[in-house]
Amino acid sequence: MLKLGEKGAILQRDEETYAIAPHIPCGVVTPELLRKIADVAEKYNAKALKITGATRIAIVGLKEEDIDAVWDALQMDKGAAVGLCVRSVRTCPGTTFCRLGLQDALAMGMELDRRYHSVKMPNKFKIAVSGCSLCCSESWVRDLGLIGKKDGWQIVIGGNVGASPRIAQEVTSGLNDEQAIVVAEKVVHCYKENAKKGERLGKTLNRVGLSIFQQSLE
Repeated sequence: MLKLGEKGAILQRDEETYAIAPHIPCGVVTPELLRKIADVAEKYNAKALKITGATRIAIVGLKEEDIDAVWDALQMDKGAAVGLCVRSVRTCPGTTFCRLGLQDALAMGMELDRRYHSVKMPNKFKIAVSGCSLCCSESWVRDLGLIGKKDGWQIVIGGNVGASPRIAQEVTSGLNDEQAIVVAEKVVHCYKENAKKGERLGKTLNRVGLSIFQQSLE
């Protein structure tokens, strides 16, 4: 039997009810999906629907005995809301919709989500893709950030907004889509190889230096 955490259920402040957060890649939804989530939440008397900072829709205030039935009704993957793993990939509209976009943030974000969502890491790991330097997805404060420039992607690493906020550092720039995906893979591998368990990427950088990551790209 799966534990509640394995079911994606998070105990709430009342210590009686739970929240779940279905996986919504890059926050892109359809009217049909919104209706399904709303219908299921209503059927099982959820106390709230909350759009999260990870662009998911959390269903809040569920009874423990209803959790399995809610997942069965949703037929959606679980969002990696907790645990030592890749939690989320945030994106802006990029060139798909935004007139200011310089790179296709949505397509890049969807590909990174497909590759990395819920993948195990030394600590939680967040990714953001911004289509231009306005950085609406807040790439500068994510473990791995991509920022669209006229000449391609800039990649920054080691940012976070936790108890000890940290601005990311540039590791490389001027990349096309294929090159950016390769660099992302090498950054993830280098982090896994060098981080201590429970250590965020920013702390790994503070300890071992940026040069180790740059050398891994050669």
